[in-house]
Amino acid sequence: MLHMIVTAVKTHKVTIGEDIFAILDRYLLNLQEKDVVIVTSKIVSICQGQVVKNDGSIDKNELIRKEAQFYIDKPLSRYYVMLTIKDNILIASSGIDESNGNGYFVLWPKNIHQITADIWKHLRITHKINKIGVMVTDTRATPLRWGTIGVGLSWCGFEPLKNYIGEPDIYGKKLRMTKASVIDGLAASADLIMGQGDEQTPLAVIRDVSFVQFLEKPPTEKEIEDLKINPRDDLFSPLTDTPKWKKGKK
Repeated sequence: MLHMIVTAVKTHKVTIGEDIFAILDRYLLNLQEKDVVIVTSKIVSICQGQVVKNDGSIDKNELIRKEAQFYIDKPLSRYYVMLTIKDNILIASSGIDESNGNGYFVLWPKNIHQITADIWKHLRITHKINKIGVMVTDTRATPLRWGTIGVGLSWCGFEPLKNYIGEPDIYGKKLRMTKASVIDGLAASADLIMGQGDEQTPLAVIRDVSFVQFLEKPPTEKEIEDLKINPRDDLFSPLTDTPKWKKGKK
């Protein structure tokens, strides 16, 4: 029987400009080989100062356009949410969030894959571990379903997908398209345990993940790009490849 253990880690209230590595050293104790460490994007951004004061002088929609890769120019939903694509992820409002922001708009982290690799290297050295995974995560809505779910924004130290192409199903038929998203599956599991309110648990450790293939190197730029799908080739291309989308500034 396969299983995994997800443990949320409570921290103090992280404030702008804190050292993310000091936070990890303070709260992540006794890490083991083949653990996967989850770090919410919000505390990474707050530590980086990737925030904008919400003092009434900022046009949030303009900020969303500035941070977006692509956007649909006006809020289309009844919730006045602007639909955007950022880092090849379909997400509301370029991932900009006000919850738990203490009066600030919190943006996504800058140089997210680099900071993830830096965290991975730091944890390997600090805990004397060879095989460990690190992910930075956020949450997003799923079309036609209530509720938000965790999504992996970046990863390091393991394969992000489990490739079933060419493998047989239970009747021996070879699969032609199936790839399981390891990063999003782990992100969703962690997000459920960490919560999204006042839990104050922006870190998690996932253990006993026998299905994860660990690597002793960060992903290359090509491997990062290989995870992305061109909107024209996407299963949801009727939604993602239309003239309504405008180029953002990212």
